[in-house]
This record gives sequence, structure tokens and C-alpha cells, in this order.
Amino acid sequence: MMICYKDDATCIQMLSVQPDTKPKGCAGCNRKIKDRYLLKALDKYWHEDCLKCACCDCRLGEVGSTLYTKANLILCRRDYLRLFGVTGNCAACSKLIPAFEMVMRAKDNVYHLDCFACQLCNQRFCVGDKFFLKNNMILCQTDYEEGLMKEGYAPQVR
Repeated sequence: MMICYKDDATCIQMLSVQPDTKPKGCAGCNRKIKDRYLLKALDKYWHEDCLKCACCDCRLGEVGSTLYTKANLILCRRDYLRLFGVTGNCAACSKLIPAFEMVMRAKDNVYHLDCFACQLCNQRFCVGDKFFLKNNMILCQTDYEEGLMKEGYAPQVR
């Protein structure tokens, strides 16, 4: 058995209907489930077509193994985050970052993916690239080292 309650999240299980069992009633349409598969979520049984997001109407069994409930709504992850997620501001551009958007983080700072670039030369970082956080600015290795040399912090080469 799968159990995954986290805040307002609940797991969705897809179960195979056994031919020798009495058909279960669907929590969505109240009809008997005679399909080959059914979904179990919120301690109830559902037709695959009946367990849908209240906002975008997507079939929750197809978009993942988790649904979210809040304010008597059954929601997919994206709509749950859009409606109830915590938003913040990008440390580079100061614009709002929607709760469902992918972000980059550096210490306590959060950035849009497009804003995660050197703040002096605008070089975008790829996975595995080194970056430096100095005075709350993201810098590439070249600009960081040049800044150290200007400030007199560069190690002396002998």
C-alpha cells in the first residue's frame, strides 16, 4: 500500500479490477466501476475519467501519482501551486516568480532560470558551471577573479 500525505498532497493508486470481485462505486459519478483499472485516492475509488483537476480538467491519474486538496477542491500540482503556493521575487530582476515555475537557488536567493546569469557580463550558466556569489551578486569565474585582482585580493604568483 502506498501512503504519501504531505501537507495537502495525497497519492493516487492505479489498481487492477479483479473479475471475481463486486464492482466498486465511483466517488465521482456514483456509477459502478466496470473498467479494467480504477484509481484509489482520498480513500475512495474512481473511474480514470472521473478523477480530474477542478481547474484544468486534466485526468489526475495521467499527470502523476499525486493530487492536492484544498478548499474542497481536487487539484493537479500545477493548479495547486498556482492557487495556493508561495511566490517570491527574483533576486536579479525583482519580478515575481510564480510558485509553479522552476527556479535556481544560490544561498538564500532565488532566480528565474533566465535571470541566473553573471550580473556583470550576462553569461548564462549551464549545469556544472562554477559561479560565485559576492555582495549578493552572481558572478562568473572570470568576473569574480578580475574583481579580486582589482581589490588586491589575488594571490601573488612567484
